[in-house]
Formats: sequence, structure tokens, C-alpha cells
Amino acid sequence: MDNKKFRKHAHELVDWMADYFEEVEDYPVKPDVLPGDISAKLPEKAPQKPESFEVQFDDFKNQILPGITHWQSPNFMGYFPANTSYPSVLAEMLTATLGAQCMSWLTSPAATELEEQVMEWLRKAIALPKPFTGVIQGTASTSTLCALLMARERITNFEVNESGFPNDETFTVYCSSETHSSIEKDVKIAGFGRQNLRNIPVDEEYAMNPEALEEAIRNDLENGLQPTAVVATVGTTGSTAMDPVKAIGEICAKYDVFLHVDAAYAGTALLLPEMRWMNEGIEHADSFVFNPHKWMFTNFDCSAFYVQDEALLVRTFEIMPEYLKTPEDEQVKNYRDWGIPLGRRFRALKLWFVMRSYGIEGLQEKIRVHIQFGQQLKEKIETHDHFELLAPVPLNTICFRFHPNYIDDEKKLNELNEQLLHQIQESGKIFLTHTKLDGKYTIRIVLGNTNLEQRHVDAAWKLIKKTASSLIS
Repeated sequence: MDNKKFRKHAHELVDWMADYFEEVEDYPVKPDVLPGDISAKLPEKAPQKPESFEVQFDDFKNQILPGITHWQSPNFMGYFPANTSYPSVLAEMLTATLGAQCMSWLTSPAATELEEQVMEWLRKAIALPKPFTGVIQGTASTSTLCALLMARERITNFEVNESGFPNDETFTVYCSSETHSSIEKDVKIAGFGRQNLRNIPVDEEYAMNPEALEEAIRNDLENGLQPTAVVATVGTTGSTAMDPVKAIGEICAKYDVFLHVDAAYAGTALLLPEMRWMNEGIEHADSFVFNPHKWMFTNFDCSAFYVQDEALLVRTFEIMPEYLKTPEDEQVKNYRDWGIPLGRRFRALKLWFVMRSYGIEGLQEKIRVHIQFGQQLKEKIETHDHFELLAPVPLNTICFRFHPNYIDDEKKLNELNEQLLHQIQESGKIFLTHTKLDGKYTIRIVLGNTNLEQRHVDAAWKLIKKTASSLIS
């Protein structure tokens, strides 16, 4: 492909992209395919001779698109969103075109300095205290792994990096029973061992119980173990429960335990002054993460990771082979030493575009509307005779179930709600997900898509009620 053809096909793709954004809500959110349907259409071997772009793009539309779940549809209301927006997509196009590898200042000075400034913008926008300094990671899972590795090196005075784990010591990590499953994976990767992860009980609102946390820490100390890190969650994946950061932070300070706060989804709401109660006590945290690629309209991947001790982070990850040394090393930040990968994409560019295109006020307006949608639907479910809430609704994630007043058997209710969710998914009209809270099959609806409007929420609630009624009629 030469530049002339590239220009022609690029214009065609942009036209298709613009059409897609206009038409995405008309697609079935969930594709009507079975496992193996897509791969059955694909050749077993790569082509020996070049194929035209026209053929490739036709195959994309005919073979790939029918198997896509449309996350950017305003009818996608499952999991947490992975939102995008026009400015973010345009920035991604520039990032792909530049193809910069941004591992150090020298490899792209603008990428490093823009990331430094944008992360400072973001810190101020969500009211993190001044000592925090930020870096963009790929995901919250990776950010949390970085935090646990920092905690590991802090408690061992960097001996694990040098010599491995000591044979005569065991290090423990704490999180609630509602914490995201990635914490367990991170604990395994960091070498702590799954059996040394303590799942702390939660209260009636599914938030970590601070008294139970302190008891677990004291028990481990009495048994000669080394409490190393606590992961508190602001907005759990299951129900957006809010762990009490202040109480947990005071316990961590008392026992000198590293505190990481995971606000992967809910952290975007900190743009709103009225929602900053969620982060009360954040000054006790050693690290904090939230994902603009979830609810802040920035393409995946873009995880904002903040630490109070920049030197600890860098010393945990720094490497300095001769081929990476540059004359500017003592004057600049080399972000390759701020996380796990050596290579880094120019992710700051899309965050810069989004923050400038919306402005803080524009971002706040959209987040407020989404929270309003959630609170309005919460009230409708609360007052309906045959539906019930199963968890508090601090933001815009509603956990509920269908509960006809003549059915009390929990097993039957679980089966009924599983059937309800399955029929909703199969309709292709909206996409919801589920969890289990106290053993109850719980349907989750998340109202945070970039282009969500009231009409989409109303249509979703209408479909939920209609489908539920058909199950018992």
C-alpha cells in the first residue's frame, strides 16, 4: 500500500467510523453467534500473496463485525463500561500514526512531559493531595500489582528484588471478600502466595469491616507473620460498595502497613466535589488508581496510578543497562522505571484530548447525569412490587433481582433471575451482567455509557419488566 492508497482508504475508514458511532445503538448489543462460528469463516493459513484492502475491509464487515459485542452502544449496560469518545478516537489515530515508543524521555520528550502534566491536571481535578504523583499504566490490575511490589520491597528493604523471598518470613496481604479477582492474581504474581491473602469480611453494605481487618492483622503479627499491604476498594466490581478508606488508613498507619486504594471505576466520580466523601482519608494511602478508560470517555487502555513515594516506586522497578542510559537521566522522568513494561504507548495524548475537549465542567456534567440516571432507576426498582434492590446505589450501578411476592424459595428466585438475564441477553436489545451477593443471583445494570440518554434507560427498564412478566404469565 502506498501513500496515495493509504490516504484513500483512511478516508473510507473515517467515514465508516463516523457512521458506526451514529448507528451503533441499532446493532444487536450481543452478537448472535455460537463458539466457533467466527473462526469457521477464517482461512486456516495466512495468504501467500498480498490481498487488497477492499477485500480485507469487506471481510471485516462480513466476518468480524457480526461477532462483535458493541461496548460503545448506549444499550451496553453490563460490567463497567470501556468508554470512548470522538476526541479520544482521534487521539488514538495520531498515536498509531506516530508509532512512538515512549519508554524514556529521550525516546519522545513530548510524550513524557505531556504525561507528567496531564497526570497533574488529573490529580488536581479529583482532589488528590499534593504528595501524590502519577503515571499512566495499562490497567488497574497492573497498577495494583505495581503497588503490591512496592509494598513487598518496602517491607524487605528491597531484599526480594536482590535475593528473593527470605525462607524464614511470610508476608500477608488483606482485601475484602468483595474485592476484584485481579487482587488474587496480583498476589500470586508478586510471590506472596494465595494462602497469604486474607479476605476480610464485609458489612451489610458489602464494604470491608475495619474491625475485622485489624483483628486479622493482629492475629498474623501474633503468629510471627508480616502484614505487608491492604487493598481498599472504592466502588467494588460487584456492587460499587465503598470501603471506609479513613478507618482502614488509620489501621494501616497504626501497624505500618502499605495501603493501596483501588477506585478503578468509581474514581471518575471524584471529579464531582459532592462525591469526594468516597476518598475521605486518602492521605493515608500509599497508592491510588482509577481508570479513565472506564467512565471518563478515554479509550482503553489508560489507568491513572498515583503514589506518594515516587522514589519507592522507581527503586522497585528501575533498570539501567548501558544501552538505556541517556545524558538527561538525572534531569527527567523515565517512565520505563515507573511500572512493569519497558515499552510504553503514548497514552497521555488521548487523555489530553479528552480533558481539553470536554473541560472539567463538561466531564462533571456527564458524570452527574449518569449518577442521576442511576438514582432514578433505583427509585423505580425500589417502589416496584415485583423487584427489589440487593445493594446500596451510591453511583449508577444498580444491583437488583426480580422477586414476585409469592415466591420465597431462594433457589427458585436464583433460577428465575438467571432465566430473566439469559432472555434479556438473547434479545440483543440491551446487555446486562450478574453477580452473586449473599448467595443471591443478582442482576447488574450500569448506566455510564458515553452516549447514554434517558430514552435508553427507559427502554431498558421497560424491556426488563416485560421480559420478567413473560416468565410468570
